[in-house]
Amino acid sequence: MADFPRTEVGGVSLPRLLVGTNWFLGYSHTSRAQDTFIRSYQSVANLTAILTVFAEAGVDAIMGPHMLGPLRGALDQVEQHTGRGFIRIITPHFNLRPGGPPEAEPEAVIAGCKAQGATFCMPHQAITDALVDRRDRLIRDLDAYTRLIRQYEMIPGLSTHMPETIVYADAQQADVETYIQIYNAAGFLMQVEADWVMRIISSARKPVMTIKPLAAGRLLPIVGLAFVWNTIRDQDMVTIGTTTPDEAREVIDISLELLQRRVPAYQLQTTRSKSSLQVAGG
Repeated sequence: MADFPRTEVGGVSLPRLLVGTNWFLGYSHTSRAQDTFIRSYQSVANLTAILTVFAEAGVDAIMGPHMLGPLRGALDQVEQHTGRGFIRIITPHFNLRPGGPPEAEPEAVIAGCKAQGATFCMPHQAITDALVDRRDRLIRDLDAYTRLIRQYEMIPGLSTHMPETIVYADAQQADVETYIQIYNAAGFLMQVEADWVMRIISSARKPVMTIKPLAAGRLLPIVGLAFVWNTIRDQDMVTIGTTTPDEAREVIDISLELLQRRVPAYQLQTTRSKSSLQVAGG
């Protein structure tokens, strides 16, 4: 299989499909029971199997809050087995005020991202959006954090749920190379309508990494992926989490066909209620 189409961010070649980690680490946006299931299920072996599918398709970049524990073990195994190194995009959380836990001080956390092999360091939404000043239309104190990220030889970006973040960062010429923005057809966790976010992404001065394309499982893969792939730019990316190797293969295949402007010809689900819909080759 040929490598997945790529773009460039901050001088780094990235696949336009990025591996998300919510369905590795137990952030289902569904229920505590679902979170618990994910954490109990995702062993090093299971994660290795999923990541191998992505690596073999040229999807060699992964986004998450950290690259530790079973995930780190799986990444090490896949890199050794396939000979393809994963580009790590880490979205850290750290103290915004003095007096917090010493291990959560900004420099300690940013240094930790570097130690985990991060190429991109993008403060998590909980950090970024706390700094957004809607009154003065700017992101406060941002330079202090981007300088630290550059000091540790990583590429800075911002993860956000607020569409204003992209607008303000562009306006103040922030030292960032990319943005993470929620974008899905269901409007899940989005603060304004999807058409507004679509316009903001299309006007952004830097490439955008979209997240939650399937609205945390609320949309069918074909529905969610068709929407995002057909409404973002060639330089933008889609981040998606999967629970199994088959899910990884499915989203890769659907994405490739959508990018080629073809109706995906994947095998549909079969149930008794659909027996009257069967056609030759269906």
